[in-house]
Amino acid sequence: MKLSIEIAQTILNGFDRHYRLFRATSAKAKERYENADWVGARKASQERIEMYDERVAESVTAVTERFPGAGREETLWPIIKRAYIDLLYEHKQPECAETFFNSVSRRVIDHRYHRNEYMFGRPSVSTEHLDGTEPTYRCYYPRNDELRGTFFAILKSFELKNDFQNLRRDLDWLARAVAERFPRGWERNPNFQIQVLRSLFFRNKAAYIVGRVLNGTNIVPFIVPLLQDNAGRVYADTLLVDPQNIGRIFSLGRAYFMVDMEVPSAYVAFLQSLVPSKPQAEFYTMVGLQKQGKTLFFRDLSHHIKHSSDAFILAPGTKGMVMLVFTLPSFPYVFKVIRDWFSPPKDTDRKQVEACYQYVKKHDRVGRMADTLEYAHVAFPLKRFDHTLVEELRKLAPSTVEIDGDQIVIEHLYTERRLIPLDVYLRDANHVQLRDAIRDYGNALKDLAGADVFPGDLLLKNFGITRYGRVVFYDYDELCPLTECRFRSMPKARNDDDEMASEPWYSVDSRDVFPEQFPTFLFPAGKAREIFLQEHKDLADPLAWAAQQTRLREGVMEDIFPYAQEIRFSRRYGPVRYYKE
Repeated sequence: MKLSIEIAQTILNGFDRHYRLFRATSAKAKERYENADWVGARKASQERIEMYDERVAESVTAVTERFPGAGREETLWPIIKRAYIDLLYEHKQPECAETFFNSVSRRVIDHRYHRNEYMFGRPSVSTEHLDGTEPTYRCYYPRNDELRGTFFAILKSFELKNDFQNLRRDLDWLARAVAERFPRGWERNPNFQIQVLRSLFFRNKAAYIVGRVLNGTNIVPFIVPLLQDNAGRVYADTLLVDPQNIGRIFSLGRAYFMVDMEVPSAYVAFLQSLVPSKPQAEFYTMVGLQKQGKTLFFRDLSHHIKHSSDAFILAPGTKGMVMLVFTLPSFPYVFKVIRDWFSPPKDTDRKQVEACYQYVKKHDRVGRMADTLEYAHVAFPLKRFDHTLVEELRKLAPSTVEIDGDQIVIEHLYTERRLIPLDVYLRDANHVQLRDAIRDYGNALKDLAGADVFPGDLLLKNFGITRYGRVVFYDYDELCPLTECRFRSMPKARNDDDEMASEPWYSVDSRDVFPEQFPTFLFPAGKAREIFLQEHKDLADPLAWAAQQTRLREGVMEDIFPYAQEIRFSRRYGPVRYYKE
């Protein structure tokens, strides 16, 4: 066997081992759900994120130990790549295998050879019409407008071991929700059918049925969340058909799904038909294949740079003391570079900042923390960088930035969706927008607390607002587990000297937090502070924070829904009754 084929096979063996383990972990999510093993589900989610790098490290070791000269023989790698392509014939995950090849080769050969000739800058194997040994989705053909029978078949097709709490009621509620959404019914075309992905989508304490209705040229997406009661009985919580709600389910501000996929590209193609505005990169990331998401994001960025002409500039908003943030106005993302030094009062270092971002990557983000993609050694065209931005990078992050001919090379950066900084948004907000944003800011703090996260720095500039008006936290350098904080009441002054002292006269530990200061610290006197106290007076009460800490320490896992409470069946049609049929 030729050396190039042996190396290619070694790398592909590493990927195949990775995907076997990835898929086994994802498939076991069904068992964890049936057993209500929420702690195990969260642990598995965290461990799965680490799998990829572990398998890459194993493959790098296998290549360098079995073929000691591979890293020095750069001219061999185009031949290895061609041999690798041949091995991907009839492969079920070729696009992910190409990304794995890139990850291994980047660690073996010099970065000067990171071109399409040596690695997969572009895909070489088409995934269009690729399918597995079983169809990716099931098809149902209702014969009339009565959908109860179809919903019954769908719910039973996943073969959950749990009893249904009240299946007859759930079928009635699903049919009623459809009738309300389509009060005039619909004219059926010959191709009318309901398609449902074969695997449930598991996240936190929910399992999601994901499907679509095809009728002529129209596609209507739908999602049915399945929850459990305290006895482990399953019930349909709602029917999601609104595009905004569907998009929120697949938000990168949440933990990644566990999905059993033989052919991930087929799942992603299905999902993109539901939310066409979301790029493939985000769907790959949401089903746990974040490295493939990174690859596709970078290809999208490269394509956009080539077909645009605006300049990268410093991002609008208050400058950070830890991160230097820049953006390309025509591209809806920001890029964040860790500064070489931090101005007081920041008391941290690069290692701690990187650890915080890794913590967020593995943690349940509950829709309130922006997911980030991390890149190393990224080259941008220098002519596309605003002069002021270049000077800021050189001044604040000289160890990370290098000018190499007509390129500016950044050794390490993060990227995430661009949001409107909350402090900027509130400056121009009308009364309704002001109240809604401040209400959701408080809700964000409570959601994060329910996930054992305390932002540390609660200033509004560290939060952003999405196009749907949702408040999201994005500055992680002071983040810590809520259970590690100590929430205290403000000590009462002993005398006039204490009252007039410029510095606290009482001892303060780094873990101490004084919630009573939040209203005055976060908002100037006026309407915004009044709204905060009206909506979230409890956030200024140390006892409320301490009570949440107690719940976390007792192992309580909060129910945090990716859709509004008002659209749950129990709210719309009546309370959930805990009885068997």
